[in-house]
Amino acid sequence: MREVTQLIGGAWRPGGSGRELTVSNPADDSLVTRTVASDEGDVVAAVGAARDAAPGWAATAPAARGAALHAVANAVEADADELAALMSAEMGKPVADARDSVLAGVGTLRQYAELGPVHRGRTLAGNDDAIDLMAYGPRGVVAVITPWNDPVAVACGLLGAALVTGNTVVHKPSERTPGTGHRLIELFALHFPAGVLNMVAGDGAVGAVLAAARVDVVAHVGSTATGRSIAAACARTGAKALLENGGKDPLLVDAGVDPGWAAGQAALGAFANSGQICVAVERIYVHRAVAGEFLAALESEAEAWGSRIGPLVDRRLRAAVDDQVQRAVKDGAVALRGGAVPAGPGAFYPPTVLSDCTDDMAVMRDETFGPVAPVMVVDSFADGLRRSGASDYGLAATVLTPSMSNAQAAWRALPAGTVKINAVFGGAPGGAAQPRGFSGSGFGYGPELLDEMTCTKVVHLAAPAGGW
Repeated sequence: MREVTQLIGGAWRPGGSGRELTVSNPADDSLVTRTVASDEGDVVAAVGAARDAAPGWAATAPAARGAALHAVANAVEADADELAALMSAEMGKPVADARDSVLAGVGTLRQYAELGPVHRGRTLAGNDDAIDLMAYGPRGVVAVITPWNDPVAVACGLLGAALVTGNTVVHKPSERTPGTGHRLIELFALHFPAGVLNMVAGDGAVGAVLAAARVDVVAHVGSTATGRSIAAACARTGAKALLENGGKDPLLVDAGVDPGWAAGQAALGAFANSGQICVAVERIYVHRAVAGEFLAALESEAEAWGSRIGPLVDRRLRAAVDDQVQRAVKDGAVALRGGAVPAGPGAFYPPTVLSDCTDDMAVMRDETFGPVAPVMVVDSFADGLRRSGASDYGLAATVLTPSMSNAQAAWRALPAGTVKINAVFGGAPGGAAQPRGFSGSGFGYGPELLDEMTCTKVVHLAAPAGGW
């Protein structure tokens, strides 16, 4: 069993609270990691260490900061197998998928290692006898609070962007994947001066203390409830809140598409990583003209996906997912495939297809975060588009259509940070989006994340009265 400690000012030590947290493998219930949670004093000390290290790190040449991030990328890549094994043991993702996630994080680190040193300000057109410019600088201390569903890739993005722009960091990985977070920070810390990168460990109580501490930015990826609490804390302290919260992403299937292909896209979006993806397909609207064939094909897809996915992260999440399913069935939905907790160890839940769903069901309204594909039949593309946009969330949306005019109407109308046409996943490198509504605020990816991690200062430099 892995013992998780905290890193403060360059020294690893157990948390001071005495509260012990354990993580069990969601596949077989075996113990994986043990953490003694940080207490308030630990958080204060970690923030203080980051604050003390901030001037020196901000003064470090951008090229040197980029070189440090390149070294981290190499270290994480070399350790990909161990990180993948830890991730799989803690949250259930198949090892091959976990390794792909680690390598995605490596790619992000390398991007920021290159982009950071060339992140630049601009000159302004002022008088000829003066110099006017806009200069970027680090914000200071960044609290990075990361999720369990993709613990390496998400952390690499936020940590990399914060560090390469000259900020110091206090990181709190999820209590559901503390061992993965601990190992990642071990690899990072070897390449930065003491105090530049710190880590505290524990659950939401520790995260709440960190979010309310004397930091300059709180960057969070996770649940909507936690994101709202962080936003409230930042409103009190004046820290910048950078939030990617939950989603309830729609998939709209238009008339005229190949039903089998559309079902494959729907299954990929709903069942990959057992549905535990921020931008998973969580509600499906299918045109009546293709609904019958689509549902039959989606049933077959769900059966095939049953042998590919791992368990949910724990039984607590499984109970919440199953509760949504059972309430939907009670209210008239039909479970065409899955929809029941299997016998045996672990937190497994089968890929589930629900038909005859309605707008008022929780499974169509609230985030599920499990392998559930709830389907509602619509009579027109316009009706499906309206329903797709009628949500408090605004993370992402997908539309499958053979019509260019419908595609154009969809991406313009849907109130989401990301709109995907004819593919549930994919996109060009460096894409960044701003979530809407309950789903958060700010850019969490791409070159724009470097802007979020820096502040802009306008400088007017004029000659003294007697000249230079």
